[in-house]
Amino acid sequence: MKKILFLPLLQMQSGHHQVAEALMDLLKKHTDDFIFKKIDLLSYTNKSLEKVITNGYLNWIRYAPETYNLAYKSFFYVPPTKKHSFKWYEPLFLKKMEQLIAEEKPDLLVCTHGFPSYLLSKLKMKGKCDLPIINVYTDFFINSVWGREGIDLHLLPSQEVKAKLSRKVPNQQLIVTGIPVHQEMTKTFTRKKHTNRLKILLSGGNSGLGGILKLAEELKLSTNLDFLILCGNNKKLYDEIHSWDLEHIKPLRYLSSRLEMNQLYEEVDAIISKPGGVTISEAIQKKLPIFVHSALPGQEKINLRYLKTQNLVFELNLTTPLESQLLSVLTDQKKMNGWEHAIDSYQQGMELEKPEKIVDLIESILDQKTSSRQSRLVRYSSPLRI
Repeated sequence: MKKILFLPLLQMQSGHHQVAEALMDLLKKHTDDFIFKKIDLLSYTNKSLEKVITNGYLNWIRYAPETYNLAYKSFFYVPPTKKHSFKWYEPLFLKKMEQLIAEEKPDLLVCTHGFPSYLLSKLKMKGKCDLPIINVYTDFFINSVWGREGIDLHLLPSQEVKAKLSRKVPNQQLIVTGIPVHQEMTKTFTRKKHTNRLKILLSGGNSGLGGILKLAEELKLSTNLDFLILCGNNKKLYDEIHSWDLEHIKPLRYLSSRLEMNQLYEEVDAIISKPGGVTISEAIQKKLPIFVHSALPGQEKINLRYLKTQNLVFELNLTTPLESQLLSVLTDQKKMNGWEHAIDSYQQGMELEKPEKIVDLIESILDQKTSSRQSRLVRYSSPLRI
């Protein structure tokens, strides 16, 4: 049995964890040859440190979003000519990564966050890691922390990202898969409006970030649309909306079942969301019109820039009545045809016919690595010839 170690970052549920779990479940379904483990390096290093960083991250975004956005651009989104330096704490995390690999003894490493990828690339270039490494990207761009040297396979979100990365790592394997979503999110090829009264899904309330309650307040006055609001674990948001007792607005608690989430996507005519990589990719998979109400600083703002350039989403103007904006798009066949064309173009850029082809890629990388190791062993153990 081969062991695959998945490496997201932080314990909070995020796209890094969702993508790792999607791939783990995909592999479990299509092969019995692997065992899996998902480990956050920060928690492995120090659980208290991980909690401090998570709380600091959430509070920074909540209370000082503009400074976070500036810091993200300065540190994670720098020109290729600028080298990263993690200064005093890099040796600590490099040592912990070596320790983790020695303890777990994996055959393959899959990074769904840039920091573990950065550390592994460093170790590989120093000759301290000879394991195959896969980068799986969870946004519509690649920030400058991700490791590039020594990476065996890159699973990329788009053809545009592939074109940029191929200039930097011309000899590495680059495959456009889109941001992986769970296999239970079935692909929708054509959508039909369910009724004359359109139903809209409002997402993004779980963390308490992004101003969902303020947005929902405006929807109280809607007369032509029905809204389902995903509150996740945000009990305060759920209780507040539930107290309104409005027939056209229904709050939903956390949905643990992906099958339920898939069914929910089937029931609605559009989604209002933040531009998180996984949520947007699920909506694209379901061919669901996407309206963006806000973007968290950092990666979501950069995601939004790409999505707007490619005409994959509609950005809402929060100073204009939302109902009229939604109806002006959803009832305009010309706008909808343009959006569908953009979605089709994006999906045509995918290079694997089916998601399970990722399983073949991973098996191929492991076979190549095994063959390479066996070849070295034979070469080193062969008697000297004089």
